[in-house]
Amino acid sequence: MTENYQIQKTPFIVPTNDGKYIAEHFGLAINSNISIAHMKAPPGWSEPFQTPEFDEFTFIIKGKKQFIIDNNKVILKAGESIKIQKNTRVQYSNPFEEECEYLAICTPAFSFEKVNREE
Repeated sequence: MTENYQIQKTPFIVPTNDGKYIAEHFGLAINSNISIAHMKAPPGWSEPFQTPEFDEFTFIIKGKKQFIIDNNKVILKAGESIKIQKNTRVQYSNPFEEECEYLAICTPAFSFEKVNREE
């Protein structure tokens, strides 16, 4: 890192067991206070409901992604984006037949300790 900028050429590939691809360009793995990740969610992928302690911005590059936010179903498609405020109950999924590719930005940075996933 120089004094005025930091280039991240090699993202940290987050290991997953659900088929989701996560390449974190900035985040806690490289001591950043913001997470910027390139993600790919396979068809049929979903996560449990969670109430994160961070704001999350999502920009859909390809495909569609479903959000259930406080019992409201929202479906975004390529070119659309959303901001979900911290402490909001949300469930992310891709119940569609096509892979969903997107960017996720979390502030402060994503951490498993602050995502508060339901069992």
